[in-house]
Amino acid sequence: MSPELISVLVLAVVFVIATTRSVNMGALAFAAAFGVGTLVADLDADGVFAGFPGDLFVVLVGVTYLFAIARANGTTDWLVHAAVRMVRGRVALIPWVMFALTGALTAIGAVSPAAVAIVAPIALSFAARYRISPLLMGAMVVHGAQAGGFSPISIYGSIVNGIVEREKLPGSEVTLFLASLLVNLVIAAVVFVVCGGLKLWRQGAVTGEALPGPGGTGADDGAATGGTGTGGAGAEAGTRTAPAPAAVATRPEAPPAGALTAPVVATLVSLVALVVAVLGFDLDAGLTAITLAVVLSTAWPEDSRRAVGQIAWPTVLLICGVLTYVGVLDEMGTITWAGEGVGGIGVPLLAAVLLCYIGAIVSAFASSVGIMGALIPLAVPFLAQGEIGAVGMVAALAVSATVVDVSPFSTNGALVLAAAPDVDRERFFRQLMAYGGIVVAAVPAAVWLVMVVPGWG
Repeated sequence: MSPELISVLVLAVVFVIATTRSVNMGALAFAAAFGVGTLVADLDADGVFAGFPGDLFVVLVGVTYLFAIARANGTTDWLVHAAVRMVRGRVALIPWVMFALTGALTAIGAVSPAAVAIVAPIALSFAARYRISPLLMGAMVVHGAQAGGFSPISIYGSIVNGIVEREKLPGSEVTLFLASLLVNLVIAAVVFVVCGGLKLWRQGAVTGEALPGPGGTGADDGAATGGTGTGGAGAEAGTRTAPAPAAVATRPEAPPAGALTAPVVATLVSLVALVVAVLGFDLDAGLTAITLAVVLSTAWPEDSRRAVGQIAWPTVLLICGVLTYVGVLDEMGTITWAGEGVGGIGVPLLAAVLLCYIGAIVSAFASSVGIMGALIPLAVPFLAQGEIGAVGMVAALAVSATVVDVSPFSTNGALVLAAAPDVDRERFFRQLMAYGGIVVAAVPAAVWLVMVVPGWG
């Protein structure tokens, strides 16, 4: 049995044990990386640790630390109130606002994980407040980031267009951008419907009085206490309200929910500084977030005393362990081995769909850009035969390798998992993993059918 096949089978065993025995998959993956790397790939410790995602570790810790402080001092409450006012109380619009916001950030040049790191904690805090499915909100944020991710001035778009030019393939920047935009828009619409978006529309609007304070129960409870919307002027306006005393009783010793206290103002300034530093000066999101969190902790230690404990440590272990094992696979050539095996198939259309699936599966655990950089050159030999359109094939590979970033093992999915407050994290992890599996199974075939089979380009 070849070393590459052994490494794939060990990965399958890790999944089975983690699923059936409820052992942290990251811990299992670290052990597998040590065993396979040492005994099969003949790697030393440095070789095993070469795939450890140090940058992602810092991003996960820094962002969850900063937003744990933001939740403790009431900043997320203020942001939720502001979002509701912006859409005039229509809670159902908030997921689409988050989709558009992350899409705009990536379209103008933000790296996808940086945009998700900025938007996801706010979006998921809102989801927790109004009992919106965290899967719905997280998917909208990630798909929004990918929708704008291939604009001609974006990071992903620039990289892929550069690879196409280097390989002397026909290319279309507009087609690449529109392909990703439309695919992610369609997926977001489907997720919105399946995960309860229509129910949010039927709820109508909420007013400022319906916004619960910290520890409140959300919009559904507000609807229950404020009326059913079946009669009276409130029903005609589609507006739900809750009695004012209920909101006051939640935390009487604290300022009103949404109040602009000094810690809230400082935290808002810090969040703006995070955006400016990441997008304007290309600073690392994780290191910047940790620095800002330390400044806030020093100024208001009472608000941040428990924030370190709220960092998503199990998620950090999970993601870092799995990605370290994927790094071992890369070091020993397993990914290249699989890609070359597919590239040697004599049927171009079959090779094309298999490359799309390899891109989706591997990208669910690894760098999307790295996978595209490896797979597009592998497609050159059969693209040269003229039976497959290069423009459609490149677009299909790009979409397949990025749309799966909802996986909890990818950077974006990990950020969503880590940022979700007040959830059963293990259950949410399984939801993200199942949803990611559905995307991996369905999207590559769909984009192959739409973009490759017609022979675009």
